[in-house]
Amino acid sequence: MKEKLNKAVALRKNGDFKQSNAMLSDLAALHPDDAIVNYQCACSFDVIGEEAEAVTYYEKAITLGLKEEDLKGALLGLGSSYRTLGEYEKSQAVFQEGIKQFPNDHAMKVFFAMTLYNLQEHGQAMELLLTTILKITDDSDILAYQKAISYYADELDRTWT
Repeated sequence: MKEKLNKAVALRKNGDFKQSNAMLSDLAALHPDDAIVNYQCACSFDVIGEEAEAVTYYEKAITLGLKEEDLKGALLGLGSSYRTLGEYEKSQAVFQEGIKQFPNDHAMKVFFAMTLYNLQEHGQAMELLLTTILKITDDSDILAYQKAISYYADELDRTWT
């Protein structure tokens, strides 16, 4: 099984998404209780734009139990898939759990900001994006205004008249 799994993942990395998906779907049917197989199968559906299919496998993989790095990827994938399917509240719950478990994962925060945008939480989305940018950037132009950006991040609707 490991050899087939590795081959399917390699095919996906090389851009052969359909063949990889077919192999991973077969593996998931043969090994329905394997968390890694379900996770990789979810990723294979995600990459071909079949998020509704991906959700089922992400949920199962998470329930079965994944190690840290795979769990992080599965939570991000599940939250993102929910968002693209218009299930914003589910997406929000997944991202909140993901950020709780992985508070230093900046990609998770950026994807969560997209969900917040869809939930009409524009201020919170912008604040999250701005604070994330400040934490990860080494751009001297942004860093020159770090104090101001940090101050305004949660004051975007305020005016000084």
